[in-house]
Amino acid sequence: MQQLYEDRSTLSPKMLDLKRAIDSLREELEAIDWYHQRAEASADANLKKILLHNAKEEKEHAIMLLAWIRQQDVEMEDALKEYLNREAAKITEE
Repeated sequence: MQQLYEDRSTLSPKMLDLKRAIDSLREELEAIDWYHQRAEASADANLKKILLHNAKEEKEHAIMLLAWIRQQDVEMEDALKEYLNREAAKITEE
């Protein structure tokens, strides 16, 4: 069951879908982090390759969700357009 801060009856189906996508994105990012940590800690080279492969798949899932969120939220789309292709140094200068 999703944790909602507002009463479900006051939220539109679109908002509930956006919540599902955001929750799923959070879970994918967490999975990426876990796989990276496990791969780095692993002494077995083959296990490390498998874990990094799994992390790569989770990255694809995360990006698919982000693309969907971008299609649903104009402000998110604008922010992504503004920051995605910038160099890290230029992001922090503003």
